[in-house]
Amino acid sequence: MMRILMAGVGCVFLAAAAALQAGEPVAPKEEIALFNGQDLSGWEFCLAGDTPPAATFSVSEGVIRCTGRPNGYMRTKVNYKDYKLTIEWRFVKAGNSGVLLHVSAPDKVWPRSIECQGMFRNQGDFYLIGGTECNEHKGKKGRRVPKRGESNEKPLGEWNLYEIICRGDVVQPYVNGKLMNEATGCTVTEGMIAIQSEGGVWECRKITLSPLPPQADEPGA
Repeated sequence: MMRILMAGVGCVFLAAAAALQAGEPVAPKEEIALFNGQDLSGWEFCLAGDTPPAATFSVSEGVIRCTGRPNGYMRTKVNYKDYKLTIEWRFVKAGNSGVLLHVSAPDKVWPRSIECQGMFRNQGDFYLIGGTECNEHKGKKGRRVPKRGESNEKPLGEWNLYEIICRGDVVQPYVNGKLMNEATGCTVTEGMIAIQSEGGVWECRKITLSPLPPQADEPGA
C-alpha cells in the first residue's frame, strides 16, 4: 500500500490524490530557495508502503540526507514553469536517484513527469514517464534518452552542481557547467518538482529556482 505523506500534517491516501491541485504555475521573478537549510518545509512526500517521511528524508547541519529506501520522492507544493533549477548534491554511496520535472497529479511511484536522471555517472539522461514525450524520444523504444557524451560528474563523495533550464517546451540539464542533453517539443511544460528516493544514498545542500537567464548567458554557453 502507498500513502502520500505531508510534512507535519499527516497523510492523504492515494484514493484522494486525484483531487490534488498545486495552483497556477509560477514563473520565478527572483531567486526562490526551495530548501531553507533547516527543515523540509514546503515539501510533500510520496513513498511506497507505510514509511514515514523522516525515515527516508532528513535534515542535519544544513544538509538533506536521503536513504534511498523505499522508492518515492519529495516534491514541491507549488507548480512552476520557465525557470532555472539549481541543485548541489552528492552521492554518499553510488546508486540511483533523479529530478522529476513538470510533475502532475496524482501522486504515485512514478508520476507523470520528465526525469532528469540522477543515477551516479548517468546524470544528463532523460526518462519520459507516464506518457510524456519529446522530439528526441519519438520513435524510440523504452523511456530513456541518453546524455550526449561522457559523464561530467565528480568522483563519488564530491559535490556536483546540477543546473536544469526549463524554458517553454525545452529542457536542458547541465552537470558541473556542461550541457549534457536537450529535450525539445516536450508535451509537458509546467508542474511540481520532485527529487527521487530510488536506491541511492545522497545528500543535498542547495535547491533554488531562478528566473530564466538570457540564453547567451546560460551555463556552458
